[in-house]
Amino acid sequence: MRLRKMIRGLLGATLLVSVAVAQVAVAAQGGFWQSKDSKDKDTYVKVPMPPGVQVILTELEGPVFANAEGKTLYTWGLRGLRSGQAGDRRNSGEATCDGTIYQETTGFMSPYPGGFLLPELDKRRSCEQLWPPLLAPADAKPLGKWTIAKRTNGESQWAYNGYPVYTSDRDHKPGDVLGGTDAVRGGEQGVLRYPLNPPLEVPPELAVQPTRTGHMVVDHKGYSVFSSDADEPGKSNCTGQCLDDWAPVLAPPTKQVWGEWSVIERSPGVQQWALRGKALYTDRHAERIHAYVGDDVPGWHNVFMQRALPPPAEFTVQDSRIGQVLADANGKTIYLYQCTDDAKDQQSCDYPDAPQVYRLAICGKFDPKICQETFPYVPAKAGAKADSSLWTTMMIDPNTGHRAEAGQSGAILVWAYRERPVFTYGGDKKPGDADGDNFGEFNGARNGFRAFWVRDDFHDNSMGSSDLERDR
Repeated sequence: MRLRKMIRGLLGATLLVSVAVAQVAVAAQGGFWQSKDSKDKDTYVKVPMPPGVQVILTELEGPVFANAEGKTLYTWGLRGLRSGQAGDRRNSGEATCDGTIYQETTGFMSPYPGGFLLPELDKRRSCEQLWPPLLAPADAKPLGKWTIAKRTNGESQWAYNGYPVYTSDRDHKPGDVLGGTDAVRGGEQGVLRYPLNPPLEVPPELAVQPTRTGHMVVDHKGYSVFSSDADEPGKSNCTGQCLDDWAPVLAPPTKQVWGEWSVIERSPGVQQWALRGKALYTDRHAERIHAYVGDDVPGWHNVFMQRALPPPAEFTVQDSRIGQVLADANGKTIYLYQCTDDAKDQQSCDYPDAPQVYRLAICGKFDPKICQETFPYVPAKAGAKADSSLWTTMMIDPNTGHRAEAGQSGAILVWAYRERPVFTYGGDKKPGDADGDNFGEFNGARNGFRAFWVRDDFHDNSMGSSDLERDR
């Protein structure tokens, strides 16, 4: 039996069968992130843009469109829920996010009926306050994929690829992408907003798959692309038996070069794509799309356009029942909380400035003390920092879940990912346990807790990676 098949069998036995056994932790800085000194970045195609619109490079989302002040641009595409739809309809020429302040649930996310009062109505803001539109001059003309949509108050708003465009009040400075992310999708968690990206500079035979840790290169069918340590810059050494397991990603005979993409001549008339001088292959034995299994073969690696920077230095990576999870210094799995309310404008409730009643109901039957035992915050030390801009610290009032006031008694300093506090689970007993995953409504799909998977290619935990099917 070849080594390739032996490794596949061992992986299956370890990660799919041995549920109760956590494996040795992996250093957080290795394997999943690029160093702060790395120059690897997504490259993009320059396209026409309206006056004041620019492109900013970001750590997790790659290049994003932004307004003149550097605030990331988002779209809110129409999506069906269990009993209704929300969002902007493509090519309708109309923006539905307006100044209405909704007071009741819609019942779109059944089995809960509509008509219940929403929490904290005295503090609730309108959709356009949370998502200010990118307004266009009255005489603006379409430009490339940029067109004009009308708002309910008669104002003109820029649209891209048929969808009205917004900024987010969550973003504070250029490069922030706190309003939404392409890196993670979470089942039925409501109709979310997503950052707006220019097209990436990728050969037609390939694509980029957003994941929790970066932008993975895949082929046109979604299967992962790999490189080999045995290759030399500009040369492939995969021949003979190697080709039984690995298929070169072939390039057309035109020899067209795309930015950092180049071609290697394997033999007269046969050319192979390379990224940054490294020849590219797919795994002939791959059973799942955008998987990491080939990365377990010594000398072979998943290829990424760019990856996020490392999380806090004391964090670890633990082997779990279906993959690998981010964990704290003690090996306890880290969880993210997700929440979207059931109003017509689908407001997010997963961050400290939003109503916390949903979270308190899920983790403690409205009792904050029970919540602190069920899903305690991950504490941070004073002055703690991470290489990654995605990880910050914040002061939280554990009794309310809101940000604490300066000098407030009982406040705690906690770690936050994309300005959302992270948690561990009281029911996890040993490193590698992830029993709090999918804890919440509809198995955590709409309102609940999800493990921070950094590798999840054995089961379909939807917080592990995103898909390529949304229409851009």
